[in-house]
Amino acid sequence: MCGVFGIYNHPEASNLSYLGLHALQHRGQESAGVVSNQDGVLHGVRSMGQVGKIFTRDALAQLPGTIAIGHVRYATAGGSLVQNIQPLWAQYRGRSVALAHNGNLVNEEVLREELEGEGAIFSSLSDTEVILQLMARSRRAEFAEQLADALSRVQGAYSMVFTTEDQLIAVRDPHGFRPLVLGRLKGAPETYVVASETTAFDLIEAERVRDIEPGEILTIDSTGLHSAHLPKAPRRFCVFEHVYFARPDSVLDGLSVYEARIAMGQQLAREHAVEADVVIPVPDSGVVAAMGYAQASGIPFQMGLIRNHYVGRTFIEPSDSIRHFGVRLKLNAVPQVLSGKRVVVVDDSIVRGTTSRKIVKLLRQAGATEVHVRISSPPVNGPCHYGIDTPTRAELVASTHSIEQITKTIEADSLGYLSADGLLAAVRSEGEKNFCDACFTGDYPLRRDRGSGRKQLRLIQV
Repeated sequence: MCGVFGIYNHPEASNLSYLGLHALQHRGQESAGVVSNQDGVLHGVRSMGQVGKIFTRDALAQLPGTIAIGHVRYATAGGSLVQNIQPLWAQYRGRSVALAHNGNLVNEEVLREELEGEGAIFSSLSDTEVILQLMARSRRAEFAEQLADALSRVQGAYSMVFTTEDQLIAVRDPHGFRPLVLGRLKGAPETYVVASETTAFDLIEAERVRDIEPGEILTIDSTGLHSAHLPKAPRRFCVFEHVYFARPDSVLDGLSVYEARIAMGQQLAREHAVEADVVIPVPDSGVVAAMGYAQASGIPFQMGLIRNHYVGRTFIEPSDSIRHFGVRLKLNAVPQVLSGKRVVVVDDSIVRGTTSRKIVKLLRQAGATEVHVRISSPPVNGPCHYGIDTPTRAELVASTHSIEQITKTIEADSLGYLSADGLLAAVRSEGEKNFCDACFTGDYPLRRDRGSGRKQLRLIQV
């Protein structure tokens, strides 16, 4: 649950990175960082918190150079700790390198144990540092070759940007789990940008060139673009990016997220029709799918829940107390829309069920006579190993309850999930499956290897 950004050949590289990270803030709110490159000398500002609070005018003044990379983070591997803030940077063989990573490595624990057995010393608990350690051990001379050596050892999801010496390097894992897009600044054709989503391009007035291909190592330097490829693997782009995680104004792997969510809502209405007076979304993630549901069903769309945008996301919060309190803090019902009405409420997913139950209660307290919950994705019954911080299987309500039981748990009049086939149709997946939907189906392209499982003493930096 992270966002990455990189820019090459611009005198205000750090300022544009700051703006790019603003547009990617939805991908991570726990910490952020930017590392700039001034003639091969790296300068970094990293801190816990959100982009707008970290990158003051004074902070940005500490980031000179024409190349920069940035990162926004929501903790997955390694936990929410200061030492895990990215970009990470290191020095080896007289070279400075910085790295920002979105995704999770599934064999990180095995590799870490192996490297520690060889004498490696780690400064963070992030799986990303394993890549730097492997690069330092490569016997190859060129940076791209060292990177390829390291990536031949790791398995999992990685969309990454590097800077070293006078280069910007972008790389995406062979399965293409997480998004990564190449762009060019309008009016400055020799200024390239790389980002997790195209929304970062819109803010800085850059144009999308293409997606970084799965397995591609793209090097950008003074001589232009140079592309190399890792061995091919079946394409498995994360379908949950389209369901929830990405912003609806993004284009991922050539597909508009907005159009995909409209299609999800339309298909959901066809699969789970119900007589009702009004369709409302759970804002913001359910808005576009609810519009699609209303279009296909002919039931009027209205905003029956209003979100307080000055509260963080409550999809997955670090503690139960924040999650339970956050529902009322985040959402308020509109009685003028709901009173005396049969309501269809559309959301993107149900994880634990706690939030859904509280939303149903809010709607009933506002006067809704019936509450029909519709979910624009299949039941989430398995954790994600590839970069989205979903809970363990035991905490996922769909893994232990039938749909009828979940309906009772959330106290709804009815509950309907979009089918797996309906979801794939909405994202235009035809023929051979090219999306990862393991959190819905249990079809994991790569299994997680937990190593010996031995406990490791942690140093907590505050």
